[in-house]
Amino acid sequence: MTWSAVLLVTAVVWAVSVIRSVRLRALVYSLPLPMTLALLSTDYPVGGAQVLGVVGLNLFFVTVAVTHQLWRWPILLADVAGIAVYVALSAGLLAVDIPFEVALAGTLALWLATVLWLRRRARRGASHSAGPRGAPAAEAVAVAEARPDGLPVLLKLVVIFVGAVLTALLGAVLRGMVVTFPYSGVLVAVEARRQLAEFSGHFARNSLALVGFLTAYHYLQDVSSGVALGAGWAAFAVVAVVLHLPLRPRRVAQARAVSRPSRALRSATEPQTPTGLP
Repeated sequence: MTWSAVLLVTAVVWAVSVIRSVRLRALVYSLPLPMTLALLSTDYPVGGAQVLGVVGLNLFFVTVAVTHQLWRWPILLADVAGIAVYVALSAGLLAVDIPFEVALAGTLALWLATVLWLRRRARRGASHSAGPRGAPAAEAVAVAEARPDGLPVLLKLVVIFVGAVLTALLGAVLRGMVVTFPYSGVLVAVEARRQLAEFSGHFARNSLALVGFLTAYHYLQDVSSGVALGAGWAAFAVVAVVLHLPLRPRRVAQARAVSRPSRALRSATEPQTPTGLP
C-alpha cells in the first residue's frame, strides 16, 4: 500500500477513536475507504474471493471479540489471532476459483442468517433488561463508552500511525485479498475493545453495504476504474440508507414498549392522591 493509504488508515482509526457511539463507530469503519485506495493502487480485479473477503472481515472481529472478551486474551494477541484467521481464509479462497455469483449468493445467505440471529439475540436481551433491572446495565454501558483510554493525544496518534504502517506491510502480501484486508480494523479493535461484541454486531449489519460496493465495482470494472468506483460508492450509499432509515420508527416503538413497564411500576408504587374529599 502507498503512504496515502497509511495516512488514510490513520485518519479512519483516529475518527473512530474520538466517536463514543458504538453504532456510529461501526458505520464510519464500514466506509470503503481502504478498499478504494487498494483498488486504485493495485491492478487486482474484484471477483468472488473479494466478496467472501467481507465474510473474512466479520470473522476477524468475531475472533478478536471471542479471544479478548471470552477467553481474556490481551487485545494485541487477540488482534494477531484475528489476522491469522483472515490470512488462513484468504489462502483458501485464493487457492480455488470461485464464480462471483456463487460467492455473492453464499455471502448474502450468511449475512441474512447472521442478521436474524443478532435480532433474536437483541430481543432476548431486551426482554431480560426490561424494567428496573435494565438500568444498571445501561449505566454501565454509558460509563464504558465515556471512559477515556488514558493515552495522550500525540502518543495515540503515533501508535495509530505505526500500527497502520505495519498492517499495510502485512496486507501487501495477500495479493487479491489485499482489497478487503482489515487495515484499520486491527487498530479499531483496540479502540473499541470495551464494546467489541456490540461493535461486531453493528459492523456485521453494515457489511451488506460493502457487498453492494464490491458487486457494483465487479460488474463495471471492465468499463473503467473510475466508473466502477463511482457505482460502488453509490451502491454503498443506497444500501446503507436502506439498512438504517427504516429501523428508526421501530427503535422508537421498542424504546417506548420497554419504558412502559417501568412507568407502570412507578405509578403503582407511588402514593395516590385522593380526588374526592368530603
